[in-house]
Amino acid sequence: MKNPIKAILLLAVLLFQFNCQDNFLEVAPTSSLSFNELSSKEGIEGALIGTYSMLLGRNGFYGDGSNWLWGSIMGGDANKGSSAGDQSIVNEIQAFNAQSNNPAILQKYRSLYEGVARANTTLRLLQNAEEKVTSADKIRIEAEARFLRAHYYFELKKIFNNTPYVDEYWDEVTPVRNDKDLWPFIEADFQFAYEQLPETQAQLGRANKWAAGAYLAKAYLYQNNFSSAKAVFDQVISNGVTTSGEKLGLLPNYPDAFHSIQDNSRESLFATQAAVSTGSVVNANLGMVLNFPLSGSDGPGGCCGFFQPSLELANSFRTNVEGLPLLDETYNLPQHHLINDLSVSSDEEFIMDKGNLDPRLDHSIGRRGIPYLDWGLHPGKNWIRDQAYAGPYSPKKFSYFRSGIGIENDLSSWTPGFTAVNYTIIRFADVLLMAAEAEIELNDLEKARDYINRVRSRAKNSNLIDTDANYVIDLYPPFQDQSQARLAVRFERKLELAMEGHRFYDLIRWGIAEATLNFYLEYEDQFITPPFAGARFTAGKNEYLPIPQTEIDLQGADIILQNPGY
Repeated sequence: MKNPIKAILLLAVLLFQFNCQDNFLEVAPTSSLSFNELSSKEGIEGALIGTYSMLLGRNGFYGDGSNWLWGSIMGGDANKGSSAGDQSIVNEIQAFNAQSNNPAILQKYRSLYEGVARANTTLRLLQNAEEKVTSADKIRIEAEARFLRAHYYFELKKIFNNTPYVDEYWDEVTPVRNDKDLWPFIEADFQFAYEQLPETQAQLGRANKWAAGAYLAKAYLYQNNFSSAKAVFDQVISNGVTTSGEKLGLLPNYPDAFHSIQDNSRESLFATQAAVSTGSVVNANLGMVLNFPLSGSDGPGGCCGFFQPSLELANSFRTNVEGLPLLDETYNLPQHHLINDLSVSSDEEFIMDKGNLDPRLDHSIGRRGIPYLDWGLHPGKNWIRDQAYAGPYSPKKFSYFRSGIGIENDLSSWTPGFTAVNYTIIRFADVLLMAAEAEIELNDLEKARDYINRVRSRAKNSNLIDTDANYVIDLYPPFQDQSQARLAVRFERKLELAMEGHRFYDLIRWGIAEATLNFYLEYEDQFITPPFAGARFTAGKNEYLPIPQTEIDLQGADIILQNPGY
């Protein structure tokens, strides 16, 4: 018995000595690639495409680039919709009572930092690129990666304020505090991209020089640096082209900007890229999969009734006899309310509103008696899960057409609401209105009026046909003063960009969020009480979301400082 025991002991000693060598511990994870393996042009381009892919969010309903929850619901464009119990984590967010342990907030935060991490990985790979990767390709890839990194940090800045800044030189170990202003880093990346990116690209969806210019100018605008913003906006508007080389401009028909057949059009400076029938819905428009009428087989999506336009937003499309908006906010007075079918069954008689309206209403909001794309007339209550909870309206932008079934949407998953419709992060109408803001603050009211009227002129020529709605819209005459011009451009952004994820951040940067949102909450509460009872925007707190508690727990409260009020 002794000899076998000695043999076993000897084998154990040898195994121990072998196992304790460093090279034994350095085992590459399965299904992984090393930095050396990714140093080719193909490997680096793959990493860059992975960075672009995070624009879709990829980890749930709330992390994508559309900001339908963070910009539109929090901005008063829309209510959560559906029913109180469905995705109840959103209830506290729309009531401005978000907690730091809310899973939706963590989802958004992590999606953005995953985008940052992928951009930094691409930039690190470039440092070890093979010799056959040309200098021109290195510069272009670096510019694209820095553009994307700036985009993700821009989102982090406007949603969470200052968060930890890490670049490609971070060792991924040393804790990083969130005590640095992100704006200088964002500007530097966008400036580099603006100077180095080509005007055209071989593939649609990639950022070009003019996307970077528009984003750089937007960053200036958010900091009230109007002269710098104007200088770049002037160049974008005068000389800008799309990635495919088409001169930037407005599409002739307003709703075309939200139809998949016009993706990457001359109006699109930068957009998420959605695709269907690729073998996985992960390549589709993930973020808006909930945002269709609860319509069964009679309408798009068939699920889930979220993102219902607000009563206050719908009223905003009222116009006066001159075809201009009611800038004095009298559109919320009872005599100007948009007549709706709240509490009216679909089989009951309903008399539609006959007052003057901006036609963009019926391209942005689905309402009873009005054609819903090519799905027929919106039937009202039959397409709404709970009118008493979220109102009578349905989202309409970014939907797919009945004629596009199987082409515009993916039929392989639990819902047909995974679509190939891009979300345009920056479109040309947005650029014109941001440029108009800068001109107003620099007191060139006539140039601002020209930009605003270009947007309104397109709207004027975009009437919805086959409807009895009374569309009356016209252009602004010369503004009386800077104050009137400011009201006009701000209201135009509300109408033109409704349901596109911008409204909350506009209100914050204009410094009018507290008054505007508290009025909105009180107004909606008169009609759809459950989501808004006791809701209130608190200045000094609700401008930003809380830093997710999970992130603070990982690094320590002395490293990651929580935002005020949480």
